[in-house]
Amino acid sequence: MSLHQDVHQKDQTEKLCGRSVRELIDRFGRRITYLRISVTDRCNLHCHYCMPAGRPTWFEREKLLSFEEIWRFVRVCSELGISKVRLTGGEPLLRSELPELVAMLRKIPGIREIAMTTNATLLARYAESLKIAGLDRLNVSLDSLRPERFARITQSDAFHQVWRGIETALSVGFAPLKLNVVVIKGINDDEVVDFARLTARYPFHVRFIEYMPIGANREDWERGKVVSCAEIRERIAREIPIKHAASDSEGKGPERTYAVCDGKGCIGFISPVSDEFCSACNRMRLTSDGKLRGCLMRNGELDIRDALRRGATDDELRELVLEAVARKPEKHTINSPDFEFSDFYTMNRLGG
Repeated sequence: MSLHQDVHQKDQTEKLCGRSVRELIDRFGRRITYLRISVTDRCNLHCHYCMPAGRPTWFEREKLLSFEEIWRFVRVCSELGISKVRLTGGEPLLRSELPELVAMLRKIPGIREIAMTTNATLLARYAESLKIAGLDRLNVSLDSLRPERFARITQSDAFHQVWRGIETALSVGFAPLKLNVVVIKGINDDEVVDFARLTARYPFHVRFIEYMPIGANREDWERGKVVSCAEIRERIAREIPIKHAASDSEGKGPERTYAVCDGKGCIGFISPVSDEFCSACNRMRLTSDGKLRGCLMRNGELDIRDALRRGATDDELRELVLEAVARKPEKHTINSPDFEFSDFYTMNRLGG
C-alpha cells in the first residue's frame, strides 16, 4: 500500500469542465485547498530573519520552474481540490513578467483566488498590470514604519519606495490590503500600536506574526526574541479598543482577527510559536526550486521539477501530490527538543 492511499478523497458535487473535483484530506482530517508557490529565491532586500548572512547564493535560473511548468502543476492540483494559490519569493516581482503568470493561472478552472506576497519595492510599477491580469489579493511584508529602522532591518533605504507601492496598490483597487509584520523583541515591538493605528486611516488588514526559527541564522535565533501574539494584542488593547471579529479565514487558517473600533481595516494575529495552529493548516508549498512540501517547518519534500522535466504524465503528477499530502506531518516541531534548523531552505527559498 502506498502512502497516498492514506489520503481520503471524495467527489465534490460541483463539476469543472466535465471533471469531478476531488478533495484532498490528509491523515489528520485536514482539507488541503491552498498552494503557496515561490517563483524565485532572489530578493532585493536582506532581512536577517529571512535571508542567510553574508552574500546570498541564488539558484541558477534553470533551477526555477518556468511559468508553463507552474501553470501545468497548478492545473493538476486544481483537479484535486486546490482552489487558492499564493505567489511568493524571494521577491516575486523580480520575475518581471509575473502578470503573465497571473493571467495564465486565472484561466484554470477551479482556481478561485490568486494572491501574492511582496515587499512592495516594485509594486508601484506592477500593481495595475497585476490587477488587470486577475490578481485578487496582495500581502505586503513591512516590519517598520520608521525609514531608518526599515533600512537596518532590510539593509536597504527603500521605505518610501515601498510606501509608494502600497499607495499605488490601493489606488488600483487592492483593498483591503494586508500588511505582514514580523514582530521581534528589541527590534520593532515598540511599533505594534503604530501599525494598529494605520487601520483608522487605511483599509489595511495588519497581521502580526510571531518570530519563527526559520531562515534566521542559528546564532541570531533566541526564543526570548519572540513576542507572543497575546502580548501584542494586550499592548494594542491598552491604547485602542478592539474586539474579536469573524473572518473568512477563521477556522480555515492560522489567523485570529480583531476589529478595531472606528477603523477602516482590522488587525490579525498569527502565532506559530506561542499557540500552535497546525490543526487548521490547509496548505502545501512549492519551493522556488520546484520541491513540494507539506509543512513550512519540516523537511520531506518531493521533487516536482524533476517530474515535470522528465515528462511525467498528469496522472504521475497527481500521484506526487497525493504522496505529499500523505506525508504532511501533524505539526511543526518549533516547541520540541528535537527541532532542527534547515541549513538549505531559508525563508527566501521556501516562500514567505
